[in-house]
Amino acid sequence: MKDVLLKIVDQATADKWADAIQATCDKFEINTPERVAGFVAQCAHESGMFKFVEENLNYSDKALLGVFGKYFNAETAQAYARKPESIANRVYANRMGNGDEASGDGFKYRGRGLIQLTGAENYRRFGDAVGQDFLSQPELVATPQYAALSAGWFWSANGLNKLADAKDILGMTKRINGGTIGLDHRTELYNKLS
Repeated sequence: MKDVLLKIVDQATADKWADAIQATCDKFEINTPERVAGFVAQCAHESGMFKFVEENLNYSDKALLGVFGKYFNAETAQAYARKPESIANRVYANRMGNGDEASGDGFKYRGRGLIQLTGAENYRRFGDAVGQDFLSQPELVATPQYAALSAGWFWSANGLNKLADAKDILGMTKRINGGTIGLDHRTELYNKLS
């Protein structure tokens, strides 16, 4: 796996992630050149080239209106700006298995991992799949082992091997991102890896 990663990242990054990504690929049958290229390219893009495994919610008021306009107006955006914990608790409240804003679940179960596992329900489902309690220890999902494993679980649960087999970068991106954000970069990475 290290040789694959070295096509897109430096030695230190490859050293840090190779074992965790290899174990994940082994577990979730990400075992052909197309599957590995798709998985690694998508994970690399989603994690800022394996640098970020925890969601950054440090938004300005303007950014809050642009990204989370459904949850904020001009007045509330100013009140929440640059308060990541408060932002997460508001935007992730009462969905994905989280409690209300006051519960703190939004921040507790914010996006973590190489493909940003988000919400108490997803933490529970991932934990059930791998035999680990992430509801009581959500911070584990930010460690290399579980950051990679959570991405593999998401990949498998969402049928991404089939899209990878078809070399469908657009389909993989939509399934992971919900849109096409970063499609050019994901494609560039895929091409370097394949």
